[in-house]
Amino acid sequence: MNLRGYRMRDEPEINFIPLIDVLLVILIFLMVSTTYQRISELQITLPEANADKPETKPVEINVGVDAQGNYVINKQVFRFSTIEDFAAMLKTAAADGKDPVVIINADASASHQSVIRVMEAARLADLPRITFATRLPGS
Repeated sequence: MNLRGYRMRDEPEINFIPLIDVLLVILIFLMVSTTYQRISELQITLPEANADKPETKPVEINVGVDAQGNYVINKQVFRFSTIEDFAAMLKTAAADGKDPVVIINADASASHQSVIRVMEAARLADLPRITFATRLPGS
């Protein structure tokens, strides 16, 4: 026996309009409260100065590292044995040059460890100025 009787049940429905309203308010709040900093938008006028050219060019020590881990110091092939030997070769290449610069010409496929060895040898040889040679894309 059915005491309740037969009634049509309403299907529950979800109203998305209030949800969309809340999301839009949150989106607007985030857009207004977020700060965008772009250095390129700053109007900067750099100072001018007349600088003299350096009297002496610093001594450059070119160190080459190929993909197989072979080293070249100023066009002389060097067999890597220890970092101390490498540092001694760098000191010899620096001679008595004032503030020499070590330029690392590493192959793009050279291992990271090979480049770190050159940097460590330069540190042991008291040659703190290190730079990397690169090329422009497409050249």
